[in-house]
Amino acid sequence: MSIKTINELGIEEIGIVKKVRGNETIKRRLLDLGLIEGTIIKPVLVSPSGDPRAFEFRGGLIAIRKEDGKNIELK
Repeated sequence: MSIKTINELGIEEIGIVKKVRGNETIKRRLLDLGLIEGTIIKPVLVSPSGDPRAFEFRGGLIAIRKEDGKNIELK
């Protein structure tokens, strides 16, 4: 069974955060932004180069690089 991450979501496709992995620095940063288990997240914009992508969650919008997005697992 493969693990689905936010990098695999299409624009306007909704995902639900299951777990945030990665080194302690990036993990703490993402958790502080509110990316905790159960958070609904949706990609809404992609930069011209394809990285980063902008995600909407908890009423806000934030750009997340693919390198960091691979650490955000979905249910």
